[in-house]
Amino acid sequence: MMRCSVTGACAIAMCCAVAASAVSRSAPQGGALPSRVPSGSAEAVAPPAAGLAAVSLFNGTDLSGWINVNGSPATWTVKKDEKGEPYILCSGVPTGVLRTERAYENFILEMEWMHEHELGNAGLFVWSDPLCARGVPFTRSVEVQVMLTPDYVDGQGRTLYTGHGDIFSIHGARMTPERPHPTGWERCLPSERRTRGAGQWNHYRVTCRDGTIALEVNGAKVSGGTGITPRAGYICLESEGTPVRFRRIRIQELPPAEPPIAADQRAAEDEGFRAIFDGTLGGWVERGGGAPPASSPAAGSAAGTVGGSHWTVRDWILAFDGKGKDLWSERSFRDFEMIADWRWVGDHQGEAQRPHFSADGTEARNPDGSVRTATVGERDSGIYLRGSTKSQVNMWMWPCGSGEVWGYRTDAGMPPEVRAACTPKVAADAPVGEWNRFRIRMKGDVLDVWLNGTQVIESATLPGVPAEGPIGLQSHGSAVEFANIYVRELPPGT
Repeated sequence: MMRCSVTGACAIAMCCAVAASAVSRSAPQGGALPSRVPSGSAEAVAPPAAGLAAVSLFNGTDLSGWINVNGSPATWTVKKDEKGEPYILCSGVPTGVLRTERAYENFILEMEWMHEHELGNAGLFVWSDPLCARGVPFTRSVEVQVMLTPDYVDGQGRTLYTGHGDIFSIHGARMTPERPHPTGWERCLPSERRTRGAGQWNHYRVTCRDGTIALEVNGAKVSGGTGITPRAGYICLESEGTPVRFRRIRIQELPPAEPPIAADQRAAEDEGFRAIFDGTLGGWVERGGGAPPASSPAAGSAAGTVGGSHWTVRDWILAFDGKGKDLWSERSFRDFEMIADWRWVGDHQGEAQRPHFSADGTEARNPDGSVRTATVGERDSGIYLRGSTKSQVNMWMWPCGSGEVWGYRTDAGMPPEVRAACTPKVAADAPVGEWNRFRIRMKGDVLDVWLNGTQVIESATLPGVPAEGPIGLQSHGSAVEFANIYVRELPPGT
């Protein structure tokens, strides 16, 4: 993946990626990693360090042990070459990641990869979070470039990135490159070009130990970094627009740091969130006026009935032009948590005067008794819970901020404490055009909502909310984009 950095932080130069990795559930043969590159690569590599026996991360049959973070079933498949050797084929579409089921701290990873096209683009992520960062199809991690593109040189003659072994931090990870980058980015450029072209296998040996990383390409070390945070997490393979093959993926775990690393040096834990938007419209149905009953034909209809020209998929983004009907998940959920990224796009629907709310959910008043208002560029959408348009987590530009539950806050028949709890505690929205992240928890009839890390709805009781139903994305006249839609179902008693 080609990405640029800015001083002290990482930024994207070309935004596209699918990554993931996981430990095989099979019982692979253990043993030390080979002291030479496997068949198809000739150069010698250093012998393995002491540690646990090496095991395969790919069982050669299926993707057991791997989690498809945000791709479709067709993104990652298992194939065999003309000699009958299995490999993992990544289609490159959509951009995203495939990751290991478990996290690792210190290890040596060896694998082979081959691009099918001369401008092939992909990556290997290490010490990764389990889910994509807000508003991008990639995880917080350190990326090891798997690419064939030419070097990029700016107008001052500086090489900014290459296609043959760069290592760099992305989306909140930190790293000091072993050789300073010409612009100060957290990116190590390789010391030499050693990758083979399209149709040829390349061998990577990646050593990750105590917050340091070293990459050997086809038998020789070319790049590395130190001072990495986090320094324990998942391993991912990346999909970024072009077909790529991976095979012979083996890992040897090394002893963990002593004393143990702090919690803030570890990637986030896998909480069980899984994607319900996979870069296709499969599993979604368009319908106005509320969700279809679970038993209706529409609830199980094919993806071809969805969207027309209004709900469309652009790589890893679900885009809505504001003119179609609501979009509903075919699956129904009882108790669950969900994560959803969203942002406003296009023009607003015109300027409007919208009220401020008091803490009790009623309209705030000026000293003269008039309603206190603010001028906003009108934008409106939301997320429906359990098939009910009343249990809507609002997305809008009103002064109170997004997260408000309109159907309950405005219901005069509801107890005052219900209406108050359905009013956001604070406006936590990102500016128009930037990505927001909702985390929504629905347990029984109690709703909690976080927006961009801030809890805006706390323990709001929703009397009469259905016990089960689908999730809906609201059509309310505004163009909006969604991405990274994940759900985890909550077992009873959680």
